Amino acid sequence: MAESETRYRVGGMDCASCATKIDTAVRRLTGVADVSVSVMAGTMTVRHDGSSDLKAIEKKVTGLGYSVAPLAGTAAPARTQGSQHRHDHGHDHRDHAGHDHDHPHDHGEKEIEGLHGHDHAPMAGPWWQSRKGRLTILSGAALVAAYAVGHLVPAIASYAFIVAMLIGLVPIARRAVMAAFSGTPFSIEMLMTIAAVGAVIINAGEEAATVVFLFLVGELLEGVAAGKARESIQSLTGLVPKNALLEDKGQTREVPAESLAVGAIIMVRPGDRISADGIILSGESAIDEAPVTGESTPVRKGVDAVVFAGTVNGDAVLKVRVTAAAADNTIARVVKLVEEAQESKAPTERFIDRFSRYYTPGVVLVAALVAVVPPLLFAGPWGEWVYKGLAILLIGCPCALVISTPAAIAASLSAGARRGLLMKGGAVLETLGKVTMVAFDKTGTLTEGKPQVTDIISFGLSEAQVLSRAAVLEQGSSHPLALAILNRAKSAGVPVPPAFELEALPGKGVSGKVGGETLDLLSPPAARERGALSAEQDARIAALNDEGKSVSVLLVNGVAAGLIAMRDEPREDAEAGLTALKSAGVKAMMLTGDNKRTAAAVAGMLGIDWRGEMMPEDKQRVVGELKRQGFIVAKVGDGINDAPALAAADIGIAMGGGTDVALETADAAVLHGRVGDVARMIELSKRTMRNILQNITIALGLKAVFLVTTIAGITGLWPAILADTGATVLVTINALRLLRMKI
Repeated sequence: MAESETRYRVGGMDCASCATKIDTAVRRLTGVADVSVSVMAGTMTVRHDGSSDLKAIEKKVTGLGYSVAPLAGTAAPARTQGSQHRHDHGHDHRDHAGHDHDHPHDHGEKEIEGLHGHDHAPMAGPWWQSRKGRLTILSGAALVAAYAVGHLVPAIASYAFIVAMLIGLVPIARRAVMAAFSGTPFSIEMLMTIAAVGAVIINAGEEAATVVFLFLVGELLEGVAAGKARESIQSLTGLVPKNALLEDKGQTREVPAESLAVGAIIMVRPGDRISADGIILSGESAIDEAPVTGESTPVRKGVDAVVFAGTVNGDAVLKVRVTAAAADNTIARVVKLVEEAQESKAPTERFIDRFSRYYTPGVVLVAALVAVVPPLLFAGPWGEWVYKGLAILLIGCPCALVISTPAAIAASLSAGARRGLLMKGGAVLETLGKVTMVAFDKTGTLTEGKPQVTDIISFGLSEAQVLSRAAVLEQGSSHPLALAILNRAKSAGVPVPPAFELEALPGKGVSGKVGGETLDLLSPPAARERGALSAEQDARIAALNDEGKSVSVLLVNGVAAGLIAMRDEPREDAEAGLTALKSAGVKAMMLTGDNKRTAAAVAGMLGIDWRGEMMPEDKQRVVGELKRQGFIVAKVGDGINDAPALAAADIGIAMGGGTDVALETADAAVLHGRVGDVARMIELSKRTMRNILQNITIALGLKAVFLVTTIAGITGLWPAILADTGATVLVTINALRLLRMKI
């Protein structure tokens, strides 16, 4: 039976243990092949064989105390669902106070959600209006009331604290029981429940109530932090304006941006955000791309230039032809990629998950030994040692440890996406930092991908006259070399009168007549055939060829009048980008299908090793050789002819506007085609791995300190819960620093 995939929006997850509980519970259901849950994206993807009961999956998740709603049109075979769910996050997720407004499962959620504390989807409005906030306030008020009653009527003080504790503990205990039945017996809720009940038994009711209240405060803080991280990704969708000015039969009318079809013509006024990806048909303006690319200086764009949804038009009216529907525009693709990426776990994250699976039962065992061994073997007071055991139970909660990696990876993926650096998941992000060799394609990657006129050499005429006559012959041609000549003529402002009797000479060039002159623009071999080149002119052509340039010869009435040399020039930032890689200790190499002279010329300008005249399978072979030599190889290319090499490399990086083929084949993509972005991606990865290391150190370090102080009798139950909550909040805040970093 064919496997299919269903994606859900899950409300109310705020830490990795939430995800683990859902994962464990759903994985046990029949017909489920795989589950991936992303806390930061608030999504769950279930791969199943079609025999599984989707209603049972939803019931299981709501039973654990979370809201769940299928994302539109996602019960589809594995690959297609991605493009169909994107409308779901085209609106602002801050509407979701823990549940989707329109899903049919609200009743199942409402039974529990009034009680369950895990309501941490990005909160609509202030935190105190969320269920989580209200429960925390109620628990705090009950604690204050218990203190007051205890002072007024000391005889019933202990009962007052037990009541205050139960107000907060009942929903926690219910979640603990549900999780235990679903395969997660050692959840934080279970540890909390055991500790609180134990504290009451040893007559520490006051501390039990305080600990429950602090636990709720801690979860509330975690929820706010997780909401901030999630909003940073979702705020990208807010960049695209809701409406667009559509040109229709000579009239303009305002329509919803998501209704725009590919091929529609829209008008963008100065100061407006562009509402769709497209190509400029008329107008020239400075486009502020900072919202999408992080690029601070506006970019001047004219006819035929590509513009992105969400960027801001500067100073002139533009007409734009829409090239992507709302669900497929750059920002929607970025959000989709980031969400899907967060569901694929990094090696470090998988290791931490495995570690915590043994770590938590280990903590329970240590806590039990601390509580039982001293009183039994060394006649220690039972009350004191049981109390210490309960404190150790709380210290041992793995929340901070388990969230240390996904929080950093989510922040990092989001920070990269805002700058046009897309990475498909934690494993890609982790490997990027280890890259030691980057193999670049030449055309369209290190170079602009379109030839430019580099030299105009005249014999008897002026340079402008040579250029003007060459442009006359190339009018109407769409050949890249012809376009190079026409663009140069346009920028130089030379006249281009109409030609007569234009004739293409296949494999040789083009000829025509203008103002009584017979003009030919020929390849050097064709000019030689006519005997039009002197030995000196031939030598000039050979010298230009050695620089990797293509040469066209202009003949006027059969006599050589000039040479026009063209070459695909390196991108403006190519040299700086390669220098950045070198200074990061990463080697670079150019692999190209071009002839060796052209390859050597471009490589010489950029100071890079090269291999020329390579077919796609040759590039793949070279990548394999580099890997065997011990390099961790990233291959950068445009994603179509480079597909075999991109797939063979440790990391494949697609360059340029992020064509669908490139994004499908590659592990990562540089949307804005800057060579320097490859070095930025590697730097982002290294920073993320450092951040994860800091997070793990914070989480384990705080636990170690409080473990020692608890056994020594210096700290008790409530500092233990503060240590755990504090670690989780510190780790999340540290991870969120990645969102603001400059790269």
